[in-house]
Amino acid sequence: MQEELPDPTLVEDEEGLDALLSELEGVDELAVDTEADSFFSYREKVCLIQITAAGRDYLVDPLAGVDIAPLGAVLADPARVKVFHDGEYDVLLFKREYGFEFASLFDTRIAVAALGSESPGLANVLEEHFGVRLDKSLQRSDWSSRPLSARQIAYARLDTHYLLSLKERLEAELERNGRSVIVEGECRRLTELDGTVVGFRPDDWVRIKGARGLSPVERRSLHELFSLRDRLAERSDLPPFKVMGAATLLALAERAPRDERGLSGIPGLSPRLVRRFGAQLVDTLEEARRQEPITRMPERPPRDGSAGLSPEQLELFDRMKGWRKKCAREEGFDSSLVLNRHALARIVHERPLTVADLAGVSGVIAWQVERYGESIVEVVRAWEDDLSHGRIDTRRRRC
Repeated sequence: MQEELPDPTLVEDEEGLDALLSELEGVDELAVDTEADSFFSYREKVCLIQITAAGRDYLVDPLAGVDIAPLGAVLADPARVKVFHDGEYDVLLFKREYGFEFASLFDTRIAVAALGSESPGLANVLEEHFGVRLDKSLQRSDWSSRPLSARQIAYARLDTHYLLSLKERLEAELERNGRSVIVEGECRRLTELDGTVVGFRPDDWVRIKGARGLSPVERRSLHELFSLRDRLAERSDLPPFKVMGAATLLALAERAPRDERGLSGIPGLSPRLVRRFGAQLVDTLEEARRQEPITRMPERPPRDGSAGLSPEQLELFDRMKGWRKKCAREEGFDSSLVLNRHALARIVHERPLTVADLAGVSGVIAWQVERYGESIVEVVRAWEDDLSHGRIDTRRRRC
């Protein structure tokens, strides 16, 4: 049975925030989390900030008009440890929306993963360590809606309530297993994340399932429909998928109806959507007919960091990924902790032949150089030798 917890403190005005900041002056660690509205808005925003410190839970409501700028100094203070669970998303939100900087982070998800857990999500971790069950149905709740429900409040406070106790348990285990340096390095990477907002990319229509099977004329139609959907989403302040699904865009591109009557029967296109957007869809398809067909698919940047690599470099990239996978299996933790994809790609670009060279590669952490340096440069040297002796097929392409 879960323990009965006192009600969290709701911070909805400047007076409440001042009281919280005064409380935080006397602590050397605090747990932090956020709730956002990415499933309900075109541009996600921070809707709630959860903080646990000195045995108390706080829920700060930035939508109530509270100026949370003073919290920035707390998050940037190297003398106070900020504990997150899977904090990358939260850090990016804070950086993008408020320009906050960070120092002294501890991420319990990274710590659990470094200890070999295959289920490091918060729900699993809380149940395993504290017997607490989270109500997962609220993960995609509309956190921008007010007032917050009692269930939302109960769910939100649990995201941080146990993190400080969890950190204490994990630190001891990390020390025993010699893996503290792994967590320290990854948490330092979180503080250095680039918070630049990535805008709409019109060529991302190529990621829609089935897009590659379209004719050149249909590709042009999908391109134009994809851009239209984004404009409609921004105007309606909705995520694009809630304006129109990808399968609906694909069906429209394939059928290319010439009038609103032809829109009936398109999967996912309800009568309400036809009334609301029908004329714009027909106009967009007509405009697509006047433009040049897309005979060559735009390049889809790979998500693994291998964009722009030559065939020879792709061979090294795959060899490094194979080495990393083997190493992770031996270590008993996720491959990304051995070497994240950004550092791996930089190694491929810079091709370090000595451990000293490897230490100068941006993103490669000191513990990785010490622990894996010789084996990494051995992979690079073997590739260089194969390349110089013509043993790499430069015509090779990866699918």
